[in-house]
Amino acid sequence: MMMFSRMKLLFFFCLLTVFSSCTGDFVDINRPGSKLSPEELKRDNYAVGSFLIQMQGVAFPEQENAYQTMIDFVGNYLGRYTTYTKELPKNHTLFNASNAWCAWPASYAPPMVSAFDEVVKLNGKKNISYAWALILRAQAFLRFTDIYGPFPLSMNADNTEVYTSQRDIYLQLIKDLNEATTYISSNTQLAKEMIVFAPYDLVYKGDFNKWRKFANSLKLRIAVRISNVEPTLARSLAEQAVRDGVIEGNEDNCAIRYNKSGLWTTAVSWGDSRICADIESYMTGYKDPRMSKYFTQPITEGGRKYIGCRAGAAIGSNVVAKRLYSTVNVQETTPSLWLTASEMAFCKAEGVLRGWNMGGGTAKDYYERGITLSFNQWGADGVATYLLDDTSTEANYADALGGFGGAAAKASTITIKWDDNAPMDEKMERLITQKWIALFPNGQEAWNEIRRTGYPRIFSVPQATNGYTLLTPNRIPFDKNQQINNRSNYDKAVELLGGPDDYATPMWWQR
Repeated sequence: MMMFSRMKLLFFFCLLTVFSSCTGDFVDINRPGSKLSPEELKRDNYAVGSFLIQMQGVAFPEQENAYQTMIDFVGNYLGRYTTYTKELPKNHTLFNASNAWCAWPASYAPPMVSAFDEVVKLNGKKNISYAWALILRAQAFLRFTDIYGPFPLSMNADNTEVYTSQRDIYLQLIKDLNEATTYISSNTQLAKEMIVFAPYDLVYKGDFNKWRKFANSLKLRIAVRISNVEPTLARSLAEQAVRDGVIEGNEDNCAIRYNKSGLWTTAVSWGDSRICADIESYMTGYKDPRMSKYFTQPITEGGRKYIGCRAGAAIGSNVVAKRLYSTVNVQETTPSLWLTASEMAFCKAEGVLRGWNMGGGTAKDYYERGITLSFNQWGADGVATYLLDDTSTEANYADALGGFGGAAAKASTITIKWDDNAPMDEKMERLITQKWIALFPNGQEAWNEIRRTGYPRIFSVPQATNGYTLLTPNRIPFDKNQQINNRSNYDKAVELLGGPDDYATPMWWQR
């Protein structure tokens, strides 16, 4: 693990450095003031383009420190995809992480806000760059609020802004996404804009029809997330998103290929983590053909091909852990996936179960399509056989010989094959378990599903601390420095949270 200090001051330098090194065509545009006149900056969108690149760096973090602190330490570990295998006995899985771990994700909000503000100053609000910036901000702030709950929507570098309730953040993001998709849909100059902004677009290379689908897909993701607390709004939003067009095929997946993947750096190069026992046990029990696409075999041969490590295991030696357990099957240039057609199919399946109009298909249709899309996305064979399996369940977990976590009985007996006659809770467990497997390696969304639904069923933490009985945290505590530097706003944030500033207080959408 590579820790770093003064992150706020170094953020822009690190971000611009990584983007200029990862995308050779951007060497000049990432230095918007270097040997270019103001007229040239404006004419070719160099200035606004550089800020949009910065926004993508927060919305889809890949720079190694950004990825580690925003994604790995939080979603990947708490979503039970990977587990921390350093000897440090303090992390979020154990409910006792240092304040630095709690503060780091929020520290990326000020750069996002300042970049967004610069886009508005440079180009105003009635153009494609503003619509694009709204989408990127929504992607980033959805993650921020789902980590902490209440969060400042206009955070400045001193972290002294007023917090907004999670409900109000969601409502604002919905409004922003609606504004963005409306503009893109009605923009008669779209083809011209696509050419102008293509050099700055790390995801879709200037194809704003695909950005429109991505924004609608975010709406469907949001609708499913709030369905228990805002059922009427959720239904309306979901049906609108599907009607206007979400991501349907893998060719439109939100994926970015960098020269050095953040997941590769943290899991493979640094060796901070290994595959979590939870996902390995489900996929082992299901004889899931995607295992070889997701995991590598451990260096030390064990009792089975792939071996995960229990979340919260008392790691005695990182060197030993790296040999005993499987890691993520990822290369330096493996594309990072942030939103997929498979996820959208599973969202539609849940929508049908809730009585929503998702386009005419049945829950079974969309469930099986979600699995099939995932198999195709990963290049895995055997989906037809997998879909018909009505006997396989999660496997009991056996630790590696000389391992650190101990054995565990299976947490679930849910099977794979869809059953229209099953009770609703069984349908939901089956659906979300398969959705969770397909979401890999998007740990933030995996953690969201566990918190929102209680599925998939997961193992207990062998050495949970501080009296917590939760299987995974409901949230991450605020930066403790807020109690000193921003006391009145911090107190208001806790009031908006509706409970103590700890790991147990649930998200608004969990209630």
